[in-house]
Amino acid sequence: MANVKVGIIGGSGLGDAICAEGAGKPLNVSTPFGNPSNVIIETDWQGVTVALLNRHGAGHLVNPSMVNYRANIYALKAIGCTHIIASGAVGSLREEIRPKDLVIPDQVIDKTYRRAPTFFDDGLVVHTEFASPFCPVLRKHLLGCADSIQTKVHDGGTYVCMEGPAFSTRAESEMHRAASGDLIGMTVMPEAKLAREAEIAYAMVALPSDYDCWRPHPAELDKHELLKEIIGNLTEATKNAIELIKLAVARFSEIADIPSLAHSALDMAIWSNREMISPDAKKKLGVLVEKYL
Repeated sequence: MANVKVGIIGGSGLGDAICAEGAGKPLNVSTPFGNPSNVIIETDWQGVTVALLNRHGAGHLVNPSMVNYRANIYALKAIGCTHIIASGAVGSLREEIRPKDLVIPDQVIDKTYRRAPTFFDDGLVVHTEFASPFCPVLRKHLLGCADSIQTKVHDGGTYVCMEGPAFSTRAESEMHRAASGDLIGMTVMPEAKLAREAEIAYAMVALPSDYDCWRPHPAELDKHELLKEIIGNLTEATKNAIELIKLAVARFSEIADIPSLAHSALDMAIWSNREMISPDAKKKLGVLVEKYL
C-alpha cells in the first residue's frame, strides 16, 4: 500500500466518540496559523495510520465560526496526512434524507463570512480548482463501503454551509431548499477548501439529526422532548458514521494507490511570479508549497 495517512476530523457527536477509539500518540503541532482545535491523536486504526482530530475541541467548546480551520488542516498536512475523512452534524432539507441516515455530499454552497477562507492571503496568489469540492476517489470508496452497514447512505447532495451559530430562520430554510440545498450545516467550509489548497484528498460523512425548520415539528413535542429526539438522532447517526468510517479505513488499501486530483491541486494554481515570492512567505507556508517553490 502507498505511503498514506488518513486524517479523521470529528464534528458534533462524533468528535469525542471517534477520538475515544484511539489510544495512540498525542501530537501537539504548532502551525504558522496558530494552534489546532485539539491535540491530534496518531494511532494505528484498522491497520492504517490515522490522525484523529476533534474539530470543536475537548468538551465541544469551540463554536463553528471560531474553529481554527487553517491550523487544523495545516497541522494534518504537516504530519503527513494524504487523505481526510471528515464528519459533521447537519439538518436535512429533503424529506427523503431522514434523521439517522448518512450522506456523502458532492457539492457545497458556501454562505460563511467570518472565516479565513484560504492559506494564501499574503505573499503569493493561488487559484485552486474547486468545481468538485470533495475527492471523487474518496467519495466512491465511502459509498462502496455503504452496503456493509445497516443504515441508508445517500450518494450525493448539496451541503449549504451557513455561518451560525444560530440556526436558520424559516425563510432561510425555504430559501436553501429553493437553491437546491439538501443539507444545512456549519463546518464543511472553509475546511474542504483548505484541504484542497493543502493537496489533501477530502470527503465528508454528513450526519442528519433533524429536518431543520422548513418542516414543522410534531405539535405534541415540547421543546425538551424535541431536543431529546434530536440528540438521540445524532447519537444513532454517530454510531452509523463510526461504523462506515471504520470500514472505509480497514479497506483503504483498495484506493491507496489511486491518485486524487487534490494531490496535485497547486500544480497549475500558483499565479505569482515565483522569483518575486519572498523568503518570509515561503517560510510561513512551509509544507503547503515546498515542493513547488
